Amino acid sequence: MSDSGSGFPPSGESMKDRSARLLNGALGSAIVMIVMLSVMWGLEVLDYIQNGRLDHYGIIAHDPDGLPGILFAPFLHAGFAHLMANSVPLLILGFLAAIRGISRFLTASLVIILVSGAGVWLTSPPNTLTVGASGLVFGYFGYVVGRGLFDRRALDIVLGVIVAVLYYSILWGALPNQPGISWQGHLFGLIGGIVAAWFLRRRRGVV
Repeated sequence: MSDSGSGFPPSGESMKDRSARLLNGALGSAIVMIVMLSVMWGLEVLDYIQNGRLDHYGIIAHDPDGLPGILFAPFLHAGFAHLMANSVPLLILGFLAAIRGISRFLTASLVIILVSGAGVWLTSPPNTLTVGASGLVFGYFGYVVGRGLFDRRALDIVLGVIVAVLYYSILWGALPNQPGISWQGHLFGLIGGIVAAWFLRRRRGVV
């Protein structure tokens, strides 16, 4: 799959040009994640002012009217503590997911949101309201690790190993062992990240 914004250096590129390209990719990914988190925090401030009314735009399981929440839920949270708990891992994992190209990152994010949200809508208890970016957190984890497995580029393998070692413990959150926690969102977010990594993998012979 050819992608001019993929962050993969063309053959014959000098080490200096590769370093510059990687630096630009890192800067772009940092900006994207800062903007994403700023939107989430801005929405949470607005939600606080409106006494939690925005949370009703989350995913309502098995309710057709709750389907649009699949797109909105990742940007909404049940309070500042909830958002704060998601912010740091989202910033780190999202940054690593975006460093190889913004267009790929946005496509991967959409896949993760849709797979995670659909899984929550289908498998959560009826009329359960779900909000939060944890599906994206698990999705970016799966995406970064999966990208290392499927693309097999040195940098991607290193990043995948580092993420797997540092964040492997979050996988417990994908099991149904924590009351009040949407393990469905975690599990299907993880699946969505792996699916995105496979879908966006580098084809042989394509730079």
